[in-house]
Amino acid sequence: MQVVNIHKRVINQPKARVSSLMKTLATKEDKVWPKDRWPAIKFKTGLKIGEEGGHGMIRYSIKGYEEGEYMSFEFLEPEGFNGDHRFEIIALNEEATEVRHSILMKTEGFLATFKWIFVIRWLHDALIENAFDTIENNFLETKKFTTWCYWVRLWRFLLKPSK
Repeated sequence: MQVVNIHKRVINQPKARVSSLMKTLATKEDKVWPKDRWPAIKFKTGLKIGEEGGHGMIRYSIKGYEEGEYMSFEFLEPEGFNGDHRFEIIALNEEATEVRHSILMKTEGFLATFKWIFVIRWLHDALIENAFDTIENNFLETKKFTTWCYWVRLWRFLLKPSK
């Protein structure tokens, strides 16, 4: 199944300010990833082309990285996820920046397609909107939090690690 999944958020800040946050991804000072609500994103040696890492059950390698512009990742797991995803930082004008996350992939096989349609897509969409909230909250006094739909809350409950 062909998958095209795109999320965008306009941040009312110059590109340089938003870009400075993006380079903190997967570091101890991460100002992008909503790690207080989702499994942390991890790479052993940072944002370097070829580095492998991921979050939760999702694994990928860094395929491309240009600081301040974009980072792209190629899926390694789950099996049957063939393609990549990317973050882009796009100046709309001197005071507004678009942050965009795109998945362009094909699922191969029943299980991968099932996982995408019924589980991962929902969790992914909520995670990315929460990441955009985290980015935007760096510049806001009143913090944003995109609420989760029932389906996301259900999957998070069912997939919660036992203690």
